[in-house]
Amino acid sequence: MRLRVEFTTEPFDLDEAPAHAVVAREVIQSAELDAVDVGPFGNTAEGSADAVLTAVDSLLRKALESGATRISLQVNVVGEDSK
Repeated sequence: MRLRVEFTTEPFDLDEAPAHAVVAREVIQSAELDAVDVGPFGNTAEGSADAVLTAVDSLLRKALESGATRISLQVNVVGEDSK
């Protein structure tokens, strides 16, 4: 099964990316995911269920430790993994 995760972290800072946002992006970009798209107001990534769930766990823990006060996320099933 393949999953897609979409997430944002808050509080926002339009002048400079806050530490929690930087950490969250680093977690997603270094995970074994594909179709990663990071942006100023939202981020998405896809991968196997195990990879996405592992990345989400790390994302939540590290972003909260880095000052996030709110993390909004959505996880969707997008299809079957061919592996």
